[in-house]
Amino acid sequence: MKACLSLAPMSRIAILVLLLAGLAACGDRADPNVGTAAPDDHAHADDGDEHADEHDADQTTLTAEQARVAGIVSAAVGPGTIADEHEVQGLLAPIDGRMAQVTARFPGPIRALRADVGDAVRAGQPLAAIDSNLSLTTYTIAAPISGVVLSRQAQVGGVAGEGQLLFEIGDLSRLWVDLHIFGSDTQHITAGVPVTITRMTDGVSQATTLERVLPGTATASQSTVARATIGNDDGLWRPGAAVRARIVVASTPAEVVVPLAALQDMEGREVVFVREGDTYRARPVTLGARDATQVAVTQGLRAGEQVVVEQSYTVKADIGKAGAGHEH
Repeated sequence: MKACLSLAPMSRIAILVLLLAGLAACGDRADPNVGTAAPDDHAHADDGDEHADEHDADQTTLTAEQARVAGIVSAAVGPGTIADEHEVQGLLAPIDGRMAQVTARFPGPIRALRADVGDAVRAGQPLAAIDSNLSLTTYTIAAPISGVVLSRQAQVGGVAGEGQLLFEIGDLSRLWVDLHIFGSDTQHITAGVPVTITRMTDGVSQATTLERVLPGTATASQSTVARATIGNDDGLWRPGAAVRARIVVASTPAEVVVPLAALQDMEGREVVFVREGDTYRARPVTLGARDATQVAVTQGLRAGEQVVVEQSYTVKADIGKAGAGHEH
């Protein structure tokens, strides 16, 4: 009986321990989220990083100094005009009425020639002295116009015949540009339209207006000749030289235009780079009509936004490097 009484307290303690252990186990099952908040937070943070990478993939950051050193230039875009242009070639020629031939009036020995090819002469300047076989006196021949000596057809000591050509002089301060037009272009090009003439030797250009379209056809080339006039103040436009010309036959206004140099291709999309402070972001655009220097933007860009207009490929390369860094 004493043995039974001594075991009773021990049994009660064991039962109490078992009950406490059971309650603890039930408590753990009742709050399955305890201790799991950190992994969920990391999962959300990872999702945010992925979105940030996607957002940053098409942009880069450059300070004003970095942009200056790289030659990157931005400008506000706005309205402009798209020109319907035709590229043609042509030849320079002296203008009729600005050429003069200097001839001997009487036959006789040539005593002096006072000008050579390439010399600039003025009207009334003595060019030659000839002994007349008729009057047995020496007479002087003067330049009839101011210009440049284009040719000399006599030598000192030679005998000039009556009416013999001695010099050719040309006033080359202005020249004709004869442009050769082919095919259907002849139906669109008319007198009065703007034309830009470019020297092939050094790329210098001059703007002028097409004066007339000649009625005939050039026999050798079977082309129609359109004629303009240019100034030759620097003397570097030379008769007989070939030139390029851009004839504008029509102009179409556009609300937003960008230079062709602003366009880049990124993953098959035409984009421009819009600058906001030090951030340069690729902006896909929809394009309209274009000419030799610029293109109309019909969607994706607003007038007044700052767009990279020079060294856009440098910005593209920098974005590409940034994207490669995110992949790693």
